[in-house]
Amino acid sequence: MAKYYFILLSTLLCAFANPLNEKKTILFYGDSLTAGYGLSKEQAFPALIEEKLNDGSKEYEIINAGLSGETTAGGLNRLDWILKKPVDIFVLELGANDGLRGLPLDQTKKNLQAIIDKVKAKNPDVQLVIAGMMVPPNLGEEYSNEFRSIFPQLAQKNDAILIPFLLDGVAGNEHLNLADGIHPNVDGHKIVAETVLNAIRPIL
Repeated sequence: MAKYYFILLSTLLCAFANPLNEKKTILFYGDSLTAGYGLSKEQAFPALIEEKLNDGSKEYEIINAGLSGETTAGGLNRLDWILKKPVDIFVLELGANDGLRGLPLDQTKKNLQAIIDKVKAKNPDVQLVIAGMMVPPNLGEEYSNEFRSIFPQLAQKNDAILIPFLLDGVAGNEHLNLADGIHPNVDGHKIVAETVLNAIRPIL
């Protein structure tokens, strides 16, 4: 009888911890870096994270909403369709294409904040993660520094987890990038996956 009550109690505790035994949804929202430009989606870092998190379980649903060439304005425009499904963790990886095109950074920051506001309005309990990026110095030191500062500012303002630089340990390494020198190759995405995982583990 004692064994029966122990099993019942364990079952109830599990039910309260996850009432419907639902998966947590992690949405990666970004550009070609998230999409896995030049690779299959299975080789991109969101899929690698899904593989690691769901090793032996099906606890997390990973959505790769990366779109090559996406700017912050484009990301804001397509967001409503993406947010039809509830999201537990939202990883925002946008802005690099704005920087590479030399777009006005006040507009980039405004677009990113608008994306965050929409995500919060739709999912009040969402955990936000912001992936920091850098741009080449050919646009000028002032522009590069201002661009880099956008991401920590947004993270602090919105109580989000900051990944200081998504391509840490990958950018500039010809062995970890495709021939264009911009997009990570298979090995590069493995490092990016570890960088992201280390950042989001506290909220998993």
